[in-house]
Amino acid sequence: MIVEDAIAPPPGQPALRVTAMPADTNPYGDIFGGWIMSQMDMAAGLVAARHAKGRAVTIAVDAMQFHAPVAVGDEVSVYTDIVKVGRTSMTIEVEAWRRDRFGEAVDRVTQARFVFVAIDEHRRPRPIEG
Repeated sequence: MIVEDAIAPPPGQPALRVTAMPADTNPYGDIFGGWIMSQMDMAAGLVAARHAKGRAVTIAVDAMQFHAPVAVGDEVSVYTDIVKVGRTSMTIEVEAWRRDRFGEAVDRVTQARFVFVAIDEHRRPRPIEG
């Protein structure tokens, strides 16, 4: 899913859509990168839990890239794509896109690769059901 110079969001519906709010800003007035990362983790976690048919936890975030800032009031849409499934883990490509509150133009703002592990009730890795 990670494509250089992307001009349009990935196909399909986003896993998560949220409006960036004033409380989510850094000292410079842009939306804090950690807030965007947390939205991406939530979206990937929803997809991971559904695919694993149970609890799944983040174990790694690779290749995080920030491309453009997000402003207060922007709509942030997070798209996911499961690109690899192992015995207990899965790798999910995640992209965050912004849309101005009053416009239609979109920009990719962040992309990363999240790795999740399915866990059991004792918080130990468990096989992902096929």
